[in-house]
Amino acid sequence: MDKSEMFGFSLEADNRTEAEKSRQKATKKDGLVSALGLGQESPKAPMDTDYQEEMEAAKPQIRFNLNFDKGIRGEEEHSRERDSKTFNIDRLFEAVANRDVEKLGCLHPYLRQNMKKLSDSLYQSYGKTALMKALLHLKDGKNETVELLIDISEKMGDIKEFVNSAYTNSYYKGQTALHIAIERRTISYVKLLVSKGADVHAKACGIFFKPHDGPNFYFGELPLSLAACTNQPDVVDFLMENECQRADTKLTDSLGNTVLHALVVVADNSKDNTEFITNMYDRILKTTAKLHPKLKLEDIENDKGLTPLKMAAKTGKIGLFSHILKREFQESHTKHLSRKFTEWVYGPVHCSLYDLASVDSYEDNSVMEILVYGSDIPNRHEMLQREPLSRLLEHKWKTFAGRMFFFNFLVYFLYLIIFTVVAYNKKEGKPPFPLERTTMGYLYVSGQLLMALANCYFFFIGIVDMRRKRPKLQTLLIDGYYEILFFVQGVLFLVSAGLYLSGRPEYLGFLVLCLALSWVNLLYFSRGDIHMGIYSIMIQKMILSDILRFLFVYVVFLFGFSAAVVTLLIEPPKRNATEIPKKTRLYGPIDEDEECVKPTFRSISYTTLQLFKFTIGMGDMEFTQGYQYKEIFYVLLIGYIILTYILLLNMLIALMNRTVEKTAMESTSIWKLQRAITILDMEKRLPCCLRKSLRCGVEKNLGTALGDDRRRCFRVEEVNWNKWNINLGKINEDPGCWDRAQQPASDTLLNTPNRASRGRSWRGFFTEGSRRRQWQTYQTTETSLNTTSV
Repeated sequence: MDKSEMFGFSLEADNRTEAEKSRQKATKKDGLVSALGLGQESPKAPMDTDYQEEMEAAKPQIRFNLNFDKGIRGEEEHSRERDSKTFNIDRLFEAVANRDVEKLGCLHPYLRQNMKKLSDSLYQSYGKTALMKALLHLKDGKNETVELLIDISEKMGDIKEFVNSAYTNSYYKGQTALHIAIERRTISYVKLLVSKGADVHAKACGIFFKPHDGPNFYFGELPLSLAACTNQPDVVDFLMENECQRADTKLTDSLGNTVLHALVVVADNSKDNTEFITNMYDRILKTTAKLHPKLKLEDIENDKGLTPLKMAAKTGKIGLFSHILKREFQESHTKHLSRKFTEWVYGPVHCSLYDLASVDSYEDNSVMEILVYGSDIPNRHEMLQREPLSRLLEHKWKTFAGRMFFFNFLVYFLYLIIFTVVAYNKKEGKPPFPLERTTMGYLYVSGQLLMALANCYFFFIGIVDMRRKRPKLQTLLIDGYYEILFFVQGVLFLVSAGLYLSGRPEYLGFLVLCLALSWVNLLYFSRGDIHMGIYSIMIQKMILSDILRFLFVYVVFLFGFSAAVVTLLIEPPKRNATEIPKKTRLYGPIDEDEECVKPTFRSISYTTLQLFKFTIGMGDMEFTQGYQYKEIFYVLLIGYIILTYILLLNMLIALMNRTVEKTAMESTSIWKLQRAITILDMEKRLPCCLRKSLRCGVEKNLGTALGDDRRRCFRVEEVNWNKWNINLGKINEDPGCWDRAQQPASDTLLNTPNRASRGRSWRGFFTEGSRRRQWQTYQTTETSLNTTSV
């Protein structure tokens, strides 16, 4: 170790001439001006380029000046001869980029003579060293200058600093030579760098390596994550198992993501991508289990509180999500990594145990909650149809949710009847009305109290649900449609009650609005039946999409043309009723002193109403008599009718037809999703003791390599005629307690679901003389069954 390094700092040698320093100072000054916004903004520094590269100006640093006394002693070299012997950063980068080893022949003597090192700041540009430059310029996976540079650095004693140098600019910050070697898919250089002390936990945390708008490549920042996300299993195995420095799989990046989270991010649901992602995911799990048996890598959460499984659900990565839920390993030393255990098989029937950890809505922030309440998740309808989620929801519905839903329907229907009767028998006069001490009076007040309690419940439940779900606007409009309506219903009644207690007659308007909305909300309970639920979904879709868009455009036309008509028409002079011809009097004789007051187009409200009537074909042209500029009015009216009655209404009908056709294709999935939302809402409102007693699944000791491996599992029985005779060789009566490798050779012949009982029956059936012939018949019969099933 140098003496300078013992004190925590080091000095670099500097043999630049004054001319070189002046040029670099000018470059630095221009860069400073650009950075301060005093000139043009400097372009983004590229990671590497074959064209003229933008070099970083030398940073201010205390250095040895090796030329301070050459002028005094008269030993100043000729500038051309000196330039040919000097290795500056431009010459060094050019040589390694061209893979020219001969140009670097004098590099080591030059460095030794001038007391320089390849890790010096004068040989770096934005943190990029000659080694990185060489790795970025490989040909057929080779660049001979890489070995030469490492050998020279090792002789100069700065090998660790050299191989661990990282980019310093904000865009590629943290990237090292090891990252580049992995990205270039050269395992030989990866092994070389690791053997020389490269940090396998270096983080490339620049903007380019983080998710953001624009081109980027997020891979989890760490070298292991980069190798995994670029499908390099040999590099992954080496990084995890090498003897120099093993990569820590539980290490996280700046977002809290492990290598498994990074694999979830790069998954894209395509067939090829899903295949390599799932294989790499399982590979890392198995290797980690071998190296660290007690480490539960899948249970590590990122900064958003998401495990890899929850992250796959949150981002809609359905391929990887399904694989994780149904992952099953048969080997005894990896069986504890499974989330699915085949319990028994009989013919085409498979009985499987699914691990409910992080899946069941009994836990907070479970996969079920993420999918059901995540309206912006792609593929969530399909993911909810995957096992065990589909059977789990069905089990909850049959166990408690269906009964609770029917009970809620009866209670709500009773509330509607009471509300309607009380509202119909309203009293006249100024509120609040005194209590009548009669039977009907007590019933009337009791009905009012029940209405108040029910609507207060709707109001507070709406607030609680919003605080718990914290939905976005899109979530409210799509999944919280009826929740909004119930909340508005409660608000209307509370406003009506406040006006009633304040003695305001306007309470009646809010009361009737609340009554109408209460009957509309009865459609919420249609989701209990698939046929009525689908019908309700179509109505909801048309209201939230087609009708809202139609109303927006229609209101623009309506008020625009109303304003034009009001501005155009001038009110005619008022005439006495006696001046009106008798044939125009529609309501009998009129007194002489009575004036005929006719509606006028000078009122914006009246004009708007009349134009609306024209839209639905009920307009009246009589009231235009006596106005000036009637021709312009007719032009406006014809244009309005064409745009609204002919164009907008027909477009609305066409859009609604398209919505019905589109909704019909996915209506079943939407109905199941709405029922799932209902199930989870009712489950969350249950007391903790009831939730625990109604929890799905059973506790099972799976007896894996972990020993006493107790998990809560959900049993699912499936029928699959395509695979009924494929997996018999690896199915046992009791999963986890019997391994395929432990099966006796005598039982290999008869590999049936219930091996012991069926084996005895077959052995009893066969006689010594006919055993072989009957076995051939059995094989022929089974082959014919397979062909028939296919």
